[in-house]
Formats: sequence, C-alpha cells, structure tokens
Amino acid sequence: MTLRDTKVTLSHGGGGKAMRDLISEVFTCAFEPESKEDQARLMHDALLQPGAQLAFTTDSYVVTPVEFPGGDIGKIAVCGTVNDLAVGGAKPLWLSAAFIIEEGTDIALLRRIVASMKAEADKAGVKIVTGDTKVVGRGSADQVFITTSGVGVIPADRNLRADNIQPGDVAIVNGVLGDHGATILAARGDMMLTSDLKSDCAALGHLMEATCNAVPVRACRDATRGGIASALNEMAEAAGCAIEIIEEALPLRAEVKGTCEILGLDPLYLANEGTLVLFVAEEHAEAALAAMQSVDTGKEARIIGRAKAGNPLVTMRTAFGGSRIVDMLVGEQLPRIC
Repeated sequence: MTLRDTKVTLSHGGGGKAMRDLISEVFTCAFEPESKEDQARLMHDALLQPGAQLAFTTDSYVVTPVEFPGGDIGKIAVCGTVNDLAVGGAKPLWLSAAFIIEEGTDIALLRRIVASMKAEADKAGVKIVTGDTKVVGRGSADQVFITTSGVGVIPADRNLRADNIQPGDVAIVNGVLGDHGATILAARGDMMLTSDLKSDCAALGHLMEATCNAVPVRACRDATRGGIASALNEMAEAAGCAIEIIEEALPLRAEVKGTCEILGLDPLYLANEGTLVLFVAEEHAEAALAAMQSVDTGKEARIIGRAKAGNPLVTMRTAFGGSRIVDMLVGEQLPRIC
C-alpha cells in the first residue's frame, strides 16, 4: 500500500507515480482486468454463433448526490449501461469505465464507489475490462463523473425493436414506478422531504434473459429519464400505433404519490433506474409475467396496458373512467438524476 493521500490532488492525474498508485490501489485492484494494456482484448463463445450481433452502448453519469439510499453513482453507471444493452435483447458482457475526478475528492469515497461498481458488475455477470481516470481542478466537476460503455451479444433469433409492436400487444412493467426520482429529490434535502424510499437502481440483464428465453418479446425500453411516459411515447411513435395504459394498474408506492402531490409532479415522468416496459403478443402475456416474476427484479411485474390501432399517442384510462393524453416530458422535472 503506497497511496497515503486522503484527498485526490492534481498530481493524481499527472501521469506519474501518484497517478499510477491511485489507479492500481483504487481501480485495478478492484476491477482486476486481465491485462494492463491500453485496450481490452475480448473473446466470447457467443460471438462465434452464426447471425449473432454485437451491441455497443455508452452513457455518462453525473448524479447528485453521488451516494443516496439504494445506490450511488458507481452502481448507476454499471446498471444503466447493462440495462441499455439488455433492453435491446443483448447479453451484456463487458464494460469500460472512465472517471472525471474533482481535486479534493475523498479517496475513501472513490473506494466505496469502485467497490459498489465491482459488486454490481459481478451480480450482473459483466466484467469491467478497461478504463481511464482524469483529475480536474476544484470547481471544474462535482466530486466524480463516470462514463461507462458496454458491449454485449444479441443472439441470432432475437430482434427487439419498437416498430415490432402490433395493435393488441400487451405492455408489462417489471416493478414500481418513480422510486429513483423521488429518492434523489428527497436525498438532496432542498425540499425538506423525508421518506424511507430507496432507488430502484438494478441491473436487468438476468430479467431480460429469463423473459426472452420464455417468450418472443416484441420490444423493450428502460424507463429512465422522462419516466414511463416518455418511454411509452417513444415506442408508440416508432411503432405507429396508440398505447393505452390503465391508471389503476400502475404500480406506485404511497410515498411516491405523496411526494408528487406535495410538489405538483407527475409520477409518470419520474425517473427509474431498474424499471423497464416490454411488449409481447397477448397470447404470451401470462408466460412473460411468470418468467419476469421468477427473477428478483421482476417480482412486481404486471400488465399496465396495451397497444391499439390508431395515431401514435399514449393515453391513460383514469380511475374515474375518463381518458387523458400522456405526452412526452417537456423540459426537465429534476436535473442530474443519473
């Protein structure tokens, strides 16, 4: 152990011994890459299957606060990228992780974030195989920003696309809505809100594998920024059909409803980090539910609506028997939520 500093300094990004010590004692000792070359060299049996496709995605994470009930910026960085691959039908395999670190950040905080990333990657069955670190001066960042990229393999017999959705198809979510957005809002303390809510932050690769192996899934989206409303609008537009959801079927915790009522927010637009919506043909709906409910991240799975012939519009049948349009999110309900 040679790293004696408790705070990150500019020398930790200078390319010398201090940077080497930071990388080896905080990052590579946790992620355990197979080599320390500048590039990861990847091979997997799934790549040899005829018709298999590579899936590749990237995303950046700037959530504040960086630690919150149910997760932290490292856990979100792993889960978010795994989920971007999984909702396309890919089996997530490898991740890269790049860190922008503000001078003065506690090294103990970095260690907790890295440990969280390693634990979530192990749970999701992916490896963090390469990465980068940069240190910027005080005020040039907010503790730590992370960019993760992911690579996975889509089997030849899977084709999940929103334009596959047909009128009559059933919409299913795997869990409750709005927990992440409401948790971040409370964690910031600006609104003097207190609750026992935790973020739903979770990797959904195993859930998607179980579901895709059980039934033909037409299309899937994770309901992150913009919430379930924006995800459904994107799918309706791509498919060229209407989608109707049922208010009484939407899974919402009382705490989320209460937070939204106090602040005048709509829970359909609150962010989620472990919730997806998928469409299957009606005859496969019960088998899809059973497959999802067999996995921890799908125990709350339920049908929330269906696709219908008509203009690409999302509507909600209300508890009072009426109907209202559920449009795309306009503006930003809450910035820096992931």
